[in-house]
Amino acid sequence: MISKYFTLDDLTRSATAKRLGLSNVPTPQHEAALKTLAENVLDKIYDHFKRNVNITSGYRSEALNKAVKGSLTSQHSKGEAADLTGIGKVKNADIFNFIKENVDFDQLIWEFGNSTEPDWVHVSYKALNRRQILKAIKEGGKTIYTPYR
Repeated sequence: MISKYFTLDDLTRSATAKRLGLSNVPTPQHEAALKTLAENVLDKIYDHFKRNVNITSGYRSEALNKAVKGSLTSQHSKGEAADLTGIGKVKNADIFNFIKENVDFDQLIWEFGNSTEPDWVHVSYKALNRRQILKAIKEGGKTIYTPYR
């Protein structure tokens, strides 16, 4: 266990990496960042929502990040970020709002969806957090990040 609820495998598991035969083993530095993310953010979310939250993406090695067309500066590749969705009655908007109001974070992103429900929630954590809140939208086939209001 790297935190109250998570193993390293929970935060590095990837069907895409497995399917493509890509390694998704973090460096010791990235593993330490995952532990910090889990202890300071993910465990708090799990406690609040009684574990009814799914991590859809955690750590991504450079090769995996490239395969999924992730940003070259993705915090997933540093072990600092996770994407989350609710399970059962837990809505993604509930997760987003809980994090915004109750958890320290670096970035919090309302990922696509509509005005009442994101498709998923991105959250990151690092030593010096910016508390940046964004909304991701598609515009002309590209992802655009705008300040969340």
